Amino acid sequence: MVTGRNDPLVKPYLKWAGGKRQLLSDIKKYLPENINTYTYFEPFVGGGAVLFELRPQKAVINDFNSQLMLTYAVIKENVEELIDVLKEYGGKNSEKNFYEIRNLDRDKETFDRLTKVEKAARLIYLNKTCFNGLYRVNSLGFFNVPYGKYRNPAICEEITLRRISNYFNSNEIEILNGDFEQAVAAADKQSFIYFDPPYHSPDNTGFTGYHADGFGEKEQERLRDVMITMTRRGVKCLLSNSDTDYIRGLYNCQLFDIISVRAKRIINSDSAGRGNVNELLVLNWKAGPDSL
Repeated sequence: MVTGRNDPLVKPYLKWAGGKRQLLSDIKKYLPENINTYTYFEPFVGGGAVLFELRPQKAVINDFNSQLMLTYAVIKENVEELIDVLKEYGGKNSEKNFYEIRNLDRDKETFDRLTKVEKAARLIYLNKTCFNGLYRVNSLGFFNVPYGKYRNPAICEEITLRRISNYFNSNEIEILNGDFEQAVAAADKQSFIYFDPPYHSPDNTGFTGYHADGFGEKEQERLRDVMITMTRRGVKCLLSNSDTDYIRGLYNCQLFDIISVRAKRIINSDSAGRGNVNELLVLNWKAGPDSL
């Protein structure tokens, strides 16, 4: 049976702020041995760079962003319809059409009339044609990134979309849309969790506007507590985050190993945050659950 697990065309189909393509080599250094024997959990899946690099046979993926997770579900369930709509978008891409499509969410009645395929295609189109491939919403939850003015954006990568659909349907991939803590509730000793939350940004220079409620320090602390719970349960976890004193302080205990890595960042609301920056990887299985 074709599973798609060795298919290099199973790869990210979106540009995504905070994507992990630049950190893949570092992340792969610190994966548990025999990673393919674990159920893979990724509660902040974003653009899926790590998921599509590992292509696990059994996975639970989640994100709080409902529009993002709708694209995953539609690729799994309705990929041919999605491709048809994206081809239509590609044939009429312009600044005028971009803003008309972007502003569909300003009218709830109009937006609610869209099918799930049309909503998924809208997000993919906006992602491929907006400035820097950002996903950002304002306080009302409306997408507000301007037009990117790209000459030939790859709006419909139909081969990639079909290969991803095949991978999803040939393996045990559960697609969720909810809170990160609930998404990992079923993890056990045969599970591996990769946490990639919106990064801590003490001066608000990082890009974290994925949804109107944000992801502040209280959420970072709740995530740390979930890491402790998972550690006590014997679940192997790896977390990535920005290298700040606050994050180092959160994980400065005997349960965790903190590793500094370098990553190249292109998308950031402040030019000082672009280029090569320090980031952190936090592991829990060297210390082990019996350390508490």
